[in-house]
Amino acid sequence: MSTLNVYQSAYAKVRKETESLCQPLTPEDYVVQASDFASPPKWNLGHTTWFFETFILKPNVADYKTYNDAFNFLYNSYYESIGKRTLRHLRGTITRPTTDEVYAYRRYVDAAMNAFLANPMVLEQSSELKYLFELGLHHEQQHQELFLTDVKYALSCNPLNPAYQTVMPPAAAAPVLPLNYLPVEEGVYTIGHEGDAFHFDNEKGVHKTYLHAFQIANRPITNGEYIEFIKAGGYQKFQYWLSAGWNWVKTNQIDSPMYWQEDGGEWYQFTLYGLRKVDENEAVTHVSFYEADAFAHWSGKRLATEFEWEVACRQYSPQVPETGHFTDSGRYHPIAPTQDFQFFGNVWEWTNSAYLAYPFYTQAEGAIGEYNGKFMNNQMVLRGGSCATPRSHIRLTYRNFFNSHERWQFTGIRLANYK
Repeated sequence: MSTLNVYQSAYAKVRKETESLCQPLTPEDYVVQASDFASPPKWNLGHTTWFFETFILKPNVADYKTYNDAFNFLYNSYYESIGKRTLRHLRGTITRPTTDEVYAYRRYVDAAMNAFLANPMVLEQSSELKYLFELGLHHEQQHQELFLTDVKYALSCNPLNPAYQTVMPPAAAAPVLPLNYLPVEEGVYTIGHEGDAFHFDNEKGVHKTYLHAFQIANRPITNGEYIEFIKAGGYQKFQYWLSAGWNWVKTNQIDSPMYWQEDGGEWYQFTLYGLRKVDENEAVTHVSFYEADAFAHWSGKRLATEFEWEVACRQYSPQVPETGHFTDSGRYHPIAPTQDFQFFGNVWEWTNSAYLAYPFYTQAEGAIGEYNGKFMNNQMVLRGGSCATPRSHIRLTYRNFFNSHERWQFTGIRLANYK
């Protein structure tokens, strides 16, 4: 049996991880789309496969024959330059092709990719093609995270509170760290990704920024601390809220984080392991930017900007730790913040920065230019990754982004303040 080269191994690993996440699903789970912000698992399986077929195989393999020409319409997500596509909110109406055929499509493309990658010089002689390959891997890792959050939302809509997995792997037993603040001195700092390692185009544009001296919390906020905000009437007092946030609270009758419900004076939350009592020691998650900002105001603090977050992370935790809480742990739920810093994993951290282009940013030509640049409007930046993020996918310059009201991702809170 031949040994896989580094590119074949990386490809096989990511593809296997996606299919491993699907193991707990029932046949019915593959098709459901509970909201227009979520996609059915079967669509994710097809779309991530379409990405490699469209951007790697079709342009670079002379005799490549597409598995099914109609799949370009079914599995194109938002690439206008690629052609027409299924409307996002209608992905759950596509019962055919069957799940078995989507898996057959994956096997077909995987075989072609394995043959294409058999000669590593094909990628090593073209930096553009190598980047496209790495982009495909990271794109699939993004969809692994989306898979977990989409499945969680779909199951939460079921009144039976079914579990994705029945047994939650235990977290290490250790006390929550006292909430302290880490100092960062005034100065001019470098922002953005430097070096040749993979990064998205929205991390480019290395530039200088001036920061006043500030302090940032040594850990994320816990459920227990957030419950104090609720008890203090945080959702009833407009003083803590941005105007749009207050309108969102009143219009949608929001009174707690997403997936929380109160019963007999106790808080419960829906998890990928079913309905469970809220553990006050765990990091709070599934809060919107509006809620994070309101909590910060109630606390007499604020949210860090994404630049402050990056500088503080570079100072206190410049490398992604081996002990961080990521998808790799197999526990798709936040843990208690028991280690100092914890900038990476566990929960995405809202920043007080709008998602905008860095100086010198240039949007790439063609379909790849649609990946990030066209979304730089009306969204806020999150940093650090979560319990649903693969460890190899995150880095300190990574810029995630969502609308201010969205909270279906594993989003949390880290406070900051000026000195």
